[in-house]
Amino acid sequence: MTDQPYTLLFVCLGNICRSPSAENIMNHLIEQHNLRDQIVCDSAGTASYHVGNLPDRRMTAAAAKRGIPLQGRARQLEPHDLAEFDLILAMDQENYDNILALDRQGRYQHKVKMMCEFCRHHRDKEVPDPYYGGAEGFNYVIDLLLDACEGLLQYVLKTRQGVS
Repeated sequence: MTDQPYTLLFVCLGNICRSPSAENIMNHLIEQHNLRDQIVCDSAGTASYHVGNLPDRRMTAAAAKRGIPLQGRARQLEPHDLAEFDLILAMDQENYDNILALDRQGRYQHKVKMMCEFCRHHRDKEVPDPYYGGAEGFNYVIDLLLDACEGLLQYVLKTRQGVS
């Protein structure tokens, strides 16, 4: 294993619902498995709508029901993020396309994945944006992200074991 932590960046549109939830759920799992020194997480939005804002209160409430506090402040995805992170996880196809649009020379496409690729139980292809919906949408997104983050953690651990 390498001494450098494996770095994950979760990306959605505004960085107040889906990506900070994924970041904090992943941090929760990392903490449970005592992997804090091995995996580092961050999140960002493709748009600048909410820069500096806390996670959405409805998302925070849904996560709190599962014992997961949502922390952090929204920031916008920057081109240098593509080089700095080992894996960049898009919540939906539009986020994926916007991430790749920052990679004009195509050097980092291999690092960009859809979050739902790591789901083990859900069949969704995208993490739906719950922003304009009711509480059930926020609860569903937390459940979906818990599933995806568990699968992602297994993927990262396997990937890190392959590093010499």
